[in-house]
Amino acid sequence: MRVTKHAHACLVLEDEGQRLVIDPGNQTGPLAPTGVVAVVITHEHPDHWDAEHLRALRETNPGVPIFGPEGVAAAAEGFDVRAVAAGERVTAGPFRLRFFGGEHAVIHESIPVVDNLGVLVNEAVYYPGDSYAVPDVTPALLAAPAGGPWLKIGEAMDFVLRVAPRATIPTHEAPISAMGLAIANARIEWAVQQGGGTHHPLTAGESIEL
Repeated sequence: MRVTKHAHACLVLEDEGQRLVIDPGNQTGPLAPTGVVAVVITHEHPDHWDAEHLRALRETNPGVPIFGPEGVAAAAEGFDVRAVAAGERVTAGPFRLRFFGGEHAVIHESIPVVDNLGVLVNEAVYYPGDSYAVPDVTPALLAAPAGGPWLKIGEAMDFVLRVAPRATIPTHEAPISAMGLAIANARIEWAVQQGGGTHHPLTAGESIEL
């Protein structure tokens, strides 16, 4: 399975010539792959989904199902989002999906907490969205959050330590500077190394093979 990082919070997974798109948001840039069997949106914030990307994906992949929590189904009305919840399992082509968590990490007490689901793909790749929800298996690869208004790097490090994946890549890095990303990558690398794992500081367009 190949995992390709796109700008900020989007991943595209490829297996057996088919693709799964996760969180194509307004920071992702151009994105219209073919062979897409499903789209997963972890939560309703616009940096994780936007109508332009969903329309483009539906045009190049007619009828492709879109999965997300109830908050996404409400926000993206007109796109026929199939609402899923923590504990559910879905299969799309070669991809087996399991969902975890339920809520976005707290930004501030004045800001409502929205629905958020982490997604585990083929028991191997875990993408938490904007949360620290821990899966019930040790994944081969964790997309580890690197920056954001809800993120303190020490908490992100603790999350990596709890998940203890065999490898990490950074995600959710658009809000921070190049200096901030370098610091975040170093901290994530330290955390994953404590469990014997490795960190791969992918940038947009780069891939890792599992």
